[in-house]
Amino acid sequence: MKKDDCFFLGKIIKKYSFKGELLVKLDTDEPELFEDLDSVFVDLRNNLVPFFIESSQLHKSELLRIKFEDVDSEADAEALLKSDLYLPLEFLPKLEGNKFYFHEIIGFTVEDLNYGTVGIVKSVNDSTAQALFEIDRDGIEILIPMNDEFISKVDKPNKTIYVETPEGLIDLYL
Repeated sequence: MKKDDCFFLGKIIKKYSFKGELLVKLDTDEPELFEDLDSVFVDLRNNLVPFFIESSQLHKSELLRIKFEDVDSEADAEALLKSDLYLPLEFLPKLEGNKFYFHEIIGFTVEDLNYGTVGIVKSVNDSTAQALFEIDRDGIEILIPMNDEFISKVDKPNKTIYVETPEGLIDLYL
């Protein structure tokens, strides 16, 4: 399994018990969707290694308390601390309407109501306070905030995102 075929589920942040249990900070708005997993991939030295789950339950709503098979001691658990967890893309719940996962809009065309064709989404920058569409327009990078007020429609079958940006925003880049 390669990382390109997976999505980031969360990070192991601390040990929970002396029996090898761990706490995972999930990267999701709906942690309950991932409470009953059978297995996950753990990133160990840039290799995705499958780990089978003996038991798991939500802990203080946003953390997942997890017990892996064959991780039975504090030392075993310690070796996994700060590791990232991944799941295959097919485990992602389907999103309806204008909702989308960042990875699935790469390559979509962005159309602005006032401006016309803006360009192609090459990535999403979510390291800022406001996530940004990074759009390529013939070699020029255009950044548009991923704001619900700007996004009119996401047309997944036609790979197009329709936006209505404030006047002059796109012109700043050209």
